[in-house]
Amino acid sequence: MPNASERPRRIRVQRDGPLLIEGPVEVVGEDGEVTVSRRFTVAVCTCRRSRIFPWCDTSHRRRDRRRCEGEAG
Repeated sequence: MPNASERPRRIRVQRDGPLLIEGPVEVVGEDGEVTVSRRFTVAVCTCRRSRIFPWCDTSHRRRDRRRCEGEAG
């Protein structure tokens, strides 16, 4: 992983979306399991609906779309 002398990682927070983090990254889960991505930018799920958690698979979009379709105007 990066040395302490490198610039800080940039994390972009999106409303109702994933955290976008400049990679590479290591994510440590609640159970202590470490998941690694070497991509230049990764999307980390914050809604916990992703089938590939901790990475985002855009499941949050499908949920929002259904809610909007069910609303009467």
